[in-house]
Amino acid sequence: MSKPKVLITRRWPQSVEDKLQQRYDVSLNLDDHPLTADEFKDALQNYDAVCPSVCDSLPAEVLNVANKRCKILGNFGVGYNHIDINAAQQQGLIVTNTPGVLTQSTADIAMTLLLMSARRGAEGDRLIRAKQWTGWCPTHMMSSDVTGATLGLIGFGRIAQAMARKAHHGFGMKILYVKPTPADASIVNELQAVRCESIEQLLPQSDYVSLHCPGGEQTRHLINAKRLQLMKPSAHLINTARGDVVDSKALIACLQTRQIAGAGLDVYEGEPNINPDFLSLDNVTLLPHLGSATIATRTAMGEKVLANLQAFFAGEPLPDRVV
Repeated sequence: MSKPKVLITRRWPQSVEDKLQQRYDVSLNLDDHPLTADEFKDALQNYDAVCPSVCDSLPAEVLNVANKRCKILGNFGVGYNHIDINAAQQQGLIVTNTPGVLTQSTADIAMTLLLMSARRGAEGDRLIRAKQWTGWCPTHMMSSDVTGATLGLIGFGRIAQAMARKAHHGFGMKILYVKPTPADASIVNELQAVRCESIEQLLPQSDYVSLHCPGGEQTRHLINAKRLQLMKPSAHLINTARGDVVDSKALIACLQTRQIAGAGLDVYEGEPNINPDFLSLDNVTLLPHLGSATIATRTAMGEKVLANLQAFFAGEPLPDRVV
């Protein structure tokens, strides 16, 4: 019996690619280029499984291509707002993702951004590299304290809770959160966390605001000009969730006028095409979507996709089925 044909749209850790090649008739994207819409349509017509990543775009126009052979999209990533889920469901396409394995690494990046923004780390690095530092002085590049400050979390899932643990136990931070329903009592007690009834209640109380909500139409521009105005002038905004959760133009205007102290971003609207106005700001820290970018985490994500493919082709229940 011939092996199922599988397309991997971007390069994965070598150990995972090796296992894929042992089990399936695999095509790898050797030069790691972003696939075009036409390439995706062709893939859907010629492969049994297509494994996209969160940087790929799979709108209805692509998913509705005629004469599909593909039956499963094994997504490399926990987020799936880059896939038109309704169209996939209508077309009978199964979609899986990779939850659970990137919690700690993404929470680490959120804390990294918080610390860098608070202590002006990226700005200081640029100063040194430009050979503009003239030496220590008492008032140079003064910044914000982290220890004992208040962290407000918009969303309180696994990544937000992991960040809250690092912040509370490591830095003595006070934890506020917004979630449609109260969090588990044991977590609340451990972190001494306080639930706010709304984002509007959380923002004025927080020294640092970190976003941990899914992307998509329901959360698009959740943080907009009106809500940014509710933040303290000394506050910092951290985003490791999805770029479209923040209105980029509103945030840029806010940072330009020093309406808030700073921001730390790992995700962007329309990435990798970042609004160029971010690049001229000295009060924003910019990372290239590094949330899950550790060897162990990316390997574990690949292993999750492998498990989903194995279950699918064996006719067994899928461990991480989205639709």
